[in-house]
Amino acid sequence: MMLEVLFLILAVPAGFLIAWLANDELVSGRRWFYALLLLSIGLGGWFFLTGLSYLGLTFSFMAIVSFISILKSRDKKWLRIKH
Repeated sequence: MMLEVLFLILAVPAGFLIAWLANDELVSGRRWFYALLLLSIGLGGWFFLTGLSYLGLTFSFMAIVSFISILKSRDKKWLRIKH
């Protein structure tokens, strides 16, 4: 149980790192981040309900990372390209 919680906590710095490394592509890929967020929440919930918790955790990780990317795509100070 503690390992799964640690895994999900590590999604936050991973999301910030990915958003920082690819910050010039955040605005153009915003709709794909929304699609990835909705898909990963749906599939993560489905896999948790069916008993495949390892896949549910993987999709939860993806949801957290894509949510951080969506948040940072709206932050003008974070982006290299000013829109």
